[in-house]
Amino acid sequence: MTENVRLQPGDTAPAFALPDADGNVVKLSDYAGRKVIVYFYPAAMTPGCTKQACDFRDNLSELEGAGLDVVGISPDKPEKLAKFRDRDSVNFPLLSDPDKDVLTAWGAYGEKKLYGKVVTGVIRSTFVVDENGKIEVAQYNVKATGHVAKLRRDLAV
Repeated sequence: MTENVRLQPGDTAPAFALPDADGNVVKLSDYAGRKVIVYFYPAAMTPGCTKQACDFRDNLSELEGAGLDVVGISPDKPEKLAKFRDRDSVNFPLLSDPDKDVLTAWGAYGEKKLYGKVVTGVIRSTFVVDENGKIEVAQYNVKATGHVAKLRRDLAV
């Protein structure tokens, strides 16, 4: 199993400019001066990814109150992200990375174990990027359920 690039705390967060559910380009640099949680998930509208997005949605006011914005990134096309956002009232940007360039740059795409088999795909990952664009927290292979609560504990939010 080949190791993917793994970002570590202190690394510079790889820049991105991706379309959101409405086709508007969102850049990492848009968040300069604020902390932002960037999380990568395999597919909109699936049970685990829905649970995770709804957890972020339900905790967004507390996260924002602590100075944290949230951005979700998946390989889904903007049209699918718009359906997901509207169906589940997702209240933060969902970005589309169909070429998986950003997923790969962040180490969130590559070989992983799924039910004991090695497959290539999206590695559910969460990062906290600080005000200066540096990685503060890097978590790979996170669980969809209970993850936001753990993140809040880790960040004392």
